[in-house]
Amino acid sequence: MNSSVSSPAAPARAGWAIAVALAIVYLVWGSTYLGIRFALEGGFPPLLMVSGARFVVAGTVLLAFLRWRGVAMPTRAQWKNLMVMGTLLLLLGNGMVVLAEQTVSSGLAAVAVASMPLWMGLFGAMRGQHPTRGEWLGIIVGFAGVVWLNAGSSLTASPMGLVLLLIAPIAWAYGSIWSRGRDLPSPFMTAAGQMLAAGVMLMLAGALRGERFASADWTLHGALAVAYLAVFGSIIAFTAYVWLLHHARPVLVGSYAYVNPVIAVALGAWLAGERFSAHDYGAMAVILAGVVVITLARNRRPG
Repeated sequence: MNSSVSSPAAPARAGWAIAVALAIVYLVWGSTYLGIRFALEGGFPPLLMVSGARFVVAGTVLLAFLRWRGVAMPTRAQWKNLMVMGTLLLLLGNGMVVLAEQTVSSGLAAVAVASMPLWMGLFGAMRGQHPTRGEWLGIIVGFAGVVWLNAGSSLTASPMGLVLLLIAPIAWAYGSIWSRGRDLPSPFMTAAGQMLAAGVMLMLAGALRGERFASADWTLHGALAVAYLAVFGSIIAFTAYVWLLHHARPVLVGSYAYVNPVIAVALGAWLAGERFSAHDYGAMAVILAGVVVITLARNRRPG
């Protein structure tokens, strides 16, 4: 009798928890693009600190917490897989975005990265996970938007930024597909190990580029941005994302891919005075439409 009375409250609590976690992922990950811009403007070196050091700190904190909770460390074989994932998702994925934002607005960077689900559809097809006709439609529409964005928007003013923003979503998508079925530790330990491995690689890459820790140009504004990226972007939002993967439908979790760019563009225009042409907005709309079509098609897919 008691269980039948209390049962309606459990789904309600779960629904609220999912809503809060989604709000965190939407808002925080949507704001990290602007956080990266503020950190760069604050004089912080892109790979050494804006990416590398913050992932090392975030990974260390999360790993220490997990070990305190009794979670086992990754095995040697699992560390090898985490190194590959860290290279693809964070070194090439996040690292290229940070480098691109030295010459490209945060809003356009976010929209370019929104093409990631399109690449995941193609890489999935190469592994035998053939898209449905609806998914193919979304891929075609989304790629049309990517071509439009890259062909005539303000991205063309930064050839290097354009190349980096093509590499980033491709690497992230391939890493996500590659990781399926691999020998990996628990999800949270995977996140911690991946951030640690990638953070070290990013710091080494930054050092090879001639980046240095010591700088008289650092600002409090930039330091706060780096701290925000480490605490909120790399620990809180990533933890919320991993939790969502285990408690919400994949189609709902994946919705961040087309919500984040909208938030990034809005914040860029509001807080950083970024301006976009009609061409940019048109390409953004087409890319996001393609991602939405893919997401809806996957939701209807049987089995």
